[in-house]
This record gives sequence, C-alpha cells and structure tokens, in this order.
Amino acid sequence: MSAMSKTAPFIFVGTYTEAEGSQREGIYVYRMDPSSGELIFESVMKGVINPSFLEIHPQKSFLYAVNEVRSLNGQPGGGVSAFSINSKSGELNLLNVQSSYGEDPCYVSIEQTGRFALVANYTSGSVAMFPIQADGGLGPASDVIQHSGSSVHPERQTGPHAHCILPDPTNRFAIAVDLGLDKFLIYEMDLKHGKLNKHAEVKVQAGAGPRHLTFHPTGQYAYLVNELNATLISYRYHSDVGRFEELQTVPTLPGDFRDENLCADIHISPNGKYLYASNRGHDSIACFLINEKTGQLTYRNHTHIHGREPRNFGIDPIGTFLLVCNQQTHNIVSFKIDSISGALFKIGHEIVVSMPVCLKFTSL
Repeated sequence: MSAMSKTAPFIFVGTYTEAEGSQREGIYVYRMDPSSGELIFESVMKGVINPSFLEIHPQKSFLYAVNEVRSLNGQPGGGVSAFSINSKSGELNLLNVQSSYGEDPCYVSIEQTGRFALVANYTSGSVAMFPIQADGGLGPASDVIQHSGSSVHPERQTGPHAHCILPDPTNRFAIAVDLGLDKFLIYEMDLKHGKLNKHAEVKVQAGAGPRHLTFHPTGQYAYLVNELNATLISYRYHSDVGRFEELQTVPTLPGDFRDENLCADIHISPNGKYLYASNRGHDSIACFLINEKTGQLTYRNHTHIHGREPRNFGIDPIGTFLLVCNQQTHNIVSFKIDSISGALFKIGHEIVVSMPVCLKFTSL
C-alpha cells in the first residue's frame, strides 16, 4: 500500500445501514491501485445513518453525506452530515449534522465556489441550499423549495420526488431533477444570500421518471437518465440563458429485453467520448459514443455488472477504471475501460460491502 500511496485515489463508499442484511457500518474508505484497479480497505466511518449519497468539496478537504431517513433524532426529515477528510489516510471526522428539511434526502452536490451545498429530498419532493462554514461544517438551510404536482405513474408519481440537484458548468444555475413530476427545474443561484430563484423548467415524456442529469466536460451538452422508461435524453445546453434544447432520446436497454428495469446512474468519461448508464433489472452498464460536434449518442454495448441492482457507479479521475456498486449483491466490481472503444472489461477485482449505493473518487 505504501508504494502506491502518493498516486492512489481515495474512494468513499456510501451505504444503507438500516436495511436487512449483513454487517452494516457507514461510510467506507478505500484506496485504488491506479495500475490494477484493486481496492484496498483503509477505514470506515461508523455510526452514520443511511449515507446513501456522497459529495466531496472542491477543495477535497471535506465530504458531505445525506442521511436518507424520514426522521432523524426524533425530528421529522432526514439529515446532511459534514466530515473533514484526513489528507494522508482518508479517514473521516464528523463535523456536524443538519436537518435536510425534507424526508429521505437522496442527493447532495457542492456549487463550484465551495460556499453552498445543494440537497434533494426524495420523498418530500423538495430541494434545499446550505451554507458551508469556514471549518467545512454546514449551517442551517438558507433556502428550501417545495415542489408540487404529480404525473401518470400510479405508484411512483403521485407527488413530487426530487432525485438530483447540481450546479451547471457556469455555476450560475442549479438543476433539480424531479422524478415525480416528469420534469427538471432550473434555479438561478443567489450565492450572496444563499437562495434558489426559479428560472425555468423542462418537461419530459409522461411516465419517464427523470432521475439523474450530467453535463459534458465541454459544458455544451447535458444528458438525462430516466428511471421508469429506461431512456436517455440528450440536450444542447445554452449556458448564457440557462436553456436546454432537446436533441435526441435513446433507450438504455436492448430491444428484446421485456422484464422490469429501473435506470439509476449516469456518467461521462473524463475525455468526453463515452457516456455510461446503469440498468437495474437488466443489471448492466450501457455504453454510448458521444458525438462531440452534435452531442448525440450512438449505442456501443452493454456490460453485465456481475451482481444485481447497480445503484451507482464511478469513473476514476484519469478515466482508466469504472467501479460499480451492486446494491442487492453487496459487492463493488472493478472494470477496465478500453480507451479506443469505451468497452468495459472485468479485471478480477471485487470487494464485499454491505448495501453499497454510492461511490466517489478523490485524489488528495
């Protein structure tokens, strides 16, 4: 381990700690051998309730985790926990916990100046903004926005369900994806007062169930994965006015697949050439080539993830390896990314983690 410590990135793994199953502890810290993709255990931050989604501060000194529960410490709503990161060991130290001002928070991101965190509360269908203090701790929410409405799915869309909120590449707007409303909402961020001001909204096909959105490294395009109808939508992003121009919709599944499937996560390779999306049911990662002139996607292949329910996955900062968190089979599997084709190849490295549902890389 010591021979690769200077170049090996830290990997932080969020889990569900309140579910039935094997040993459940909290946030796990690993290092990844940059030459082989092997994961080596470093430590675990115990006592963190359902840290189902994580984010790392732009300065890389702090980590933030949602606590995905409906009530916390006897109070309604989930939580958001702040941690400092030991730069040598990756060990986490709890700074503080704030109410997320909504039930079941499922996503946290940090705007680019590092002064505010953004949180999506799934069950309540709300989003919130939190000031980040000088020591990395979180202040109480400076703004909370409650979404309203519904869509066509009789179980999943009877009300709003905010599933993602993240800043755009210009750090002017925050994009909140709401699965229950079949739309994503665009807010202008007021970084002076910590406010989210409604700017616009974008509707998708009824019943699509939008879940996560990501931007291309150039900032010219954005891609939305829809959980319920297993599709990807490509957009041209007009950052000067915060407008999304729809370009294309493609399926994430093979044409002959008829069983139940729920999409989950979406990421773009650091070189901007390939987009990957996870299928839960088909239990695969779908790979698409990105046309950098038009933003459109061309299907390349599917890779079985050697587990069940790939809730989340991550690509290392260099773009050499892709790691998949399989929620139902309690394992994280490493794949090598072919630099020419974008294809994924299983390399034999796999670890056991109870209910892994989020994975974040950093190099300190």
